[in-house]
Amino acid sequence: MEATQQRIRWFVPGDINGFFGLMVDNVAMLAFLAAILLGCGFPAEIVFGKMFPGTALGVLFGDLVYSWMAWRLAKRTGNPNVTSMPLGLDTPSTIGLALAVLVPVFNLESSRMISEAAIMGMPLTQADVATAAAEMAWYVGMAIMVCIGLFKVLFAYIGPWLQKLIPGAALLGSLAGIGFALLGFLPLVDIFGLPIVGALSLGLILYAVIARIKLPFNIPGVLMAVIAGSALYYLLAPSGLLGVQYSAPMADLHLGFPMPTLDFARGMEMALNFLPVAIPFALLTSIGGINVTESARAAGDDYKTKTVLLVDAASALIAGVCGGVVQTTPYIGQPAYKAMGSRIGYTLLVGVFVGLGGMLGYVSFIVELIPKAVLAPILVFVALEIISQAFRVGGSRYAPAVAFACFPTISNMLTIKLNSPDFAASAQAALSHLPGKALPEMLVVLSLGNGFIITAMLWGAAVIKLIDRKLHQASAYFLTLSVLSFFGLIHSVNTNGSMYLPWTLPAPLYQIPYQFSAAYLVLALVIFALSYTKQSREAFPEHGH
Repeated sequence: MEATQQRIRWFVPGDINGFFGLMVDNVAMLAFLAAILLGCGFPAEIVFGKMFPGTALGVLFGDLVYSWMAWRLAKRTGNPNVTSMPLGLDTPSTIGLALAVLVPVFNLESSRMISEAAIMGMPLTQADVATAAAEMAWYVGMAIMVCIGLFKVLFAYIGPWLQKLIPGAALLGSLAGIGFALLGFLPLVDIFGLPIVGALSLGLILYAVIARIKLPFNIPGVLMAVIAGSALYYLLAPSGLLGVQYSAPMADLHLGFPMPTLDFARGMEMALNFLPVAIPFALLTSIGGINVTESARAAGDDYKTKTVLLVDAASALIAGVCGGVVQTTPYIGQPAYKAMGSRIGYTLLVGVFVGLGGMLGYVSFIVELIPKAVLAPILVFVALEIISQAFRVGGSRYAPAVAFACFPTISNMLTIKLNSPDFAASAQAALSHLPGKALPEMLVVLSLGNGFIITAMLWGAAVIKLIDRKLHQASAYFLTLSVLSFFGLIHSVNTNGSMYLPWTLPAPLYQIPYQFSAAYLVLALVIFALSYTKQSREAFPEHGH
């Protein structure tokens, strides 16, 4: 027995691979959350100083307990190759709850305060309104997390029965709408707001994650997309070659220590109105927890499903009581982490890194360094996975139901954008010829829609050629997109979608054809260069990732 105990180690070399994979996922989720909230007017001190610490604490707790569970399982079975269950922030609900709960509460509270101040003749500054509205959104977010945690506790006991009651296609269909509109389309606006940078990151995601072609030296596709896109941004933006305003990031560490509080009760009444939005996300992660535990069991690690679900529920409750606004979930891919050599230590490392980073502020600093256009392609990948899963689970018989479930989310997306202060501000910036930190959002939305039939066909054809490993042809499609966008046959900046010679356009309209065309050209060159790698000639893996 003593010899067996000595073979069970907390850390092995493979844990380094697992750490980077799981850590990047969690930091990316925090970056998405910050980008959405800060872009909608939330003060940084609320997002980084109050929301981040409690959210990160949930990750810390869950990963520490999952690491301990793995050690106990290894000790009980005498198997030194047990791999921890990976836990992190849930992608769909991170974005979905931010856009469908936190932002609407912020906007409602802002409007209420401005109306009351006008009636009573009280002076209010924009900063006062933003701070008070963001605090109310924070209270509601905490209350939502507490409700989700309580639901997950209940699900741990009635999960199998509830899973049979709700058709998978119906649940996934509602989330497919989020994939189409919120996780798919809205990030495209961010990508083409900095098209050269965004297209490079998107191309690497399509190449390495969607088409599943290995990058040289087995560099993870998501990590490479973030590094390459960020490097290109900081190389080109200071010189003005991206056509946008550049401001160097500030080394500002937002300190915040999560403490248990009953402030969530202040948002509970309003939170109850958003439970129809929140509970489906909780249900999805709970069902996912069952499936993930089954996959771990198939890989040789026999965890108890109820325990896995209860730990995830406790993570949500702890996060909510301590200021968190995002739920955790057991991540799909425990067998993949096992295959890369990860054992117990990788979840321990991630929990400590994310947990302390959310409190000490270095995670918020990392988040502020990465441009939105670099993170957005990761969301597009997640959207494609959610949409594809919905249609796969539903099958052809239920495809109309899945598609029909998408329509309300598209309406919600339009409502969000039309009511967004940033949308109005971007229109004003476009009309007054003032450069912003990205191309004017209104013009980007307009341009993406013009010529959409041709754009859709060429985008689809390029991805098909990537999957078929015909990279030269994929590169040719991107080159074609470059030429067509230059003259406005697609992505026209004119409201009627007409063509033009780009050098005849007034500022800042001329920026879009030049930037879009250059973006597609960069993408064509990158894919063409990657076609000469050995990995690009490997067959498409039909099963798994």
